[in-house]
Parts: sequence; C-alpha cells; structure tokens
Amino acid sequence: MEVNRKMLNSNSGETGKYVVYDNTSYNSTERFDDAYDLQQFGYGKNNVKVLYVQRNGPVHSIRECEVDVRLQLTSKEDYLSGDNSRIIATDSQKNTVYILARKYGIKSPEQFALILCQHFINVYNHIEKVRAHILDYPWQRLQAGSSPHNHAFIMVPSVTRYCTVTLQRKGVPSVISGLKDLRVIKTTQSAFRGFLKDEYRTLPDAEDRIFSTVVDSSWQYSEIDTVDYDKAWTTVKDCILEKFAGPPKEGIYSPSVQNTLYLAERLILDKLPEVDNIEMSMPNKHYFEVNFSKFPKWLVGEGPNDTVFLPVDKPSGFIHAKLGRSKNTHKLQKSKL
Repeated sequence: MEVNRKMLNSNSGETGKYVVYDNTSYNSTERFDDAYDLQQFGYGKNNVKVLYVQRNGPVHSIRECEVDVRLQLTSKEDYLSGDNSRIIATDSQKNTVYILARKYGIKSPEQFALILCQHFINVYNHIEKVRAHILDYPWQRLQAGSSPHNHAFIMVPSVTRYCTVTLQRKGVPSVISGLKDLRVIKTTQSAFRGFLKDEYRTLPDAEDRIFSTVVDSSWQYSEIDTVDYDKAWTTVKDCILEKFAGPPKEGIYSPSVQNTLYLAERLILDKLPEVDNIEMSMPNKHYFEVNFSKFPKWLVGEGPNDTVFLPVDKPSGFIHAKLGRSKNTHKLQKSKL
C-alpha cells in the first residue's frame, strides 16, 4: 500500500512518499499470563553518530549529532513468545537516521527528531510510540582573525545541548529541549545566611562566598509549529547566565542558589511563551577557604584569606525546581524573541 503522508517538519513543509508496512498477518503464539504484566517495553538503536554538512557554495555549515531511537510496537510477541516477525531491526533504524539526514538535512536537533518520529509512525502501522533523543555536538565556526572561516570549525564544549521527542500514534509530539554540564563560577555577590538553626547545624552564615554550580535544565514546548529551536535554546542559556552573573560591571546579588534558579526559570518563561514548563538543577560545587591560622603571620601574611580556596566535589548540596505556567493565566502569546 502506497500513500502520501505529510512530514512533520515545520521548517521545510515537505511531503514524503512512503510505503506503509502493516504487519498484521502472522500466526500468534503470544502467551498471556494473568500473574504478570509487561508494563514497560521497547527497543531501539543507541549512539548513532551522524555529521551533516550543508554546502552553500564556499560557505559550509555542519551539525554533528548522536541519535538514540526507541520504538514501542503494538504487540508484545517478541518478548512473550519470541516471534520476531514485527521487529524492525536496529540496523534498519540506524540506516533510517542516515537516509533522513540526507533527504531533509539537520536544521536543529528538535526538527530532525520530529522528522524521525513521524517517519516511523507513518511507515510502520504496527508502531505505537516512538522516542528520539538527540545529543548535539558543540561545534562553532572558527574565527580567522576578525573573519569567520568558510569551512573550518572548533569544538567548544562549554555546554551540551540535547532534545527528546516522543510521538504516540494518534497523538501529538512532545518536544523537550535541554542543556547540561553548564559549569559556572563567580567569586563574589553570593551569600547564604539566615537558614534554620538547630542542634544539627555547624555551618556558619556566609556573607560573601564563591558561587559555583553545574547547570542542568530541560523545558517542554506547548506548541511546536513556529518555534525557532536554535534561537529558543540560546535564549534559555542566556537567561541562566544573566540571572547567575548579572551585568559585567555590577554583577547580581544571589541570596541563595534557590532564588537564582527560580529567577532564571521565571525569566525564561517570560521570554518564551511557547515553553510550557522548565526544570533546572544547580548542585553546589564548593570552594572552601584554606585555613592559614596555624601558620606564622610572617609566612602567610596578615588579614583573612580571600584568595586561596580548596575545591571540594563531594559531598555537595543539590537544588532543583520545576516551574510551569499557572492554569489560570496560561495563554500562548507570540514569542518576544
């Protein structure tokens, strides 16, 4: 059976022509056991690496991604009875990534993940759900003096970008974007004081401390048809840095990691109406003052130590929050980008 199906690709608007596989003619040997329930199942291909080069004359652009695909079939036969007649080989899934990259390009991780999910749903009638997770490699165009290079790039791994798209048959896509491993530090304008005093407390108030963390964040879109995913991702990163660091000369005061995290999430929702909710974690990366009190003053100098610190990775505090829009005020507005 040959059909025309519209690819879910808001940027290209292309139509794909598919042969649809409806694998329903099989001899069922599936066993049902009332004592057990296979509650979660699925399979896929992990770590499919692909580099896409877009050539616009002498100026080239690249996108390198690592793709994970997960499929959930309408049947559990492969698990329950060992019938493999409906299994789409993981090698075929890998080849699909390459073919769709060649056909449609990779404009953004989210856009490509949407194309992958819609492809599997359209082509195979016995797939119930598809999940595509894509990791984006941080290539940046090389600057040759003050000019951008036409075809050379440098990897700048200051933060990792990723996305996860899930599509259920007869459902709408769920698009979650994220960033992780954004490590930041500032040397002043951070405090932690006034917290609970009880018999377990030994930590003193900190009036001015080093604030360092590794930010992980993910956010879900409430609409996907007109989103510029690259611009939205950059906006999220910029909002986090703005509320962490503040203006370059004045900085910004942080009374706690909790407050900084909340202000960043609120700013993101203010600037991106297409984002429904965002969650973020900011674990403490501690830097403790080295104690020089046991050394003679002539050796270590006078006054408090505010220059030499000991990095301590473990244990560490962990701060997390998810901020969503109130149901009473949730109105999708045009993006302020």
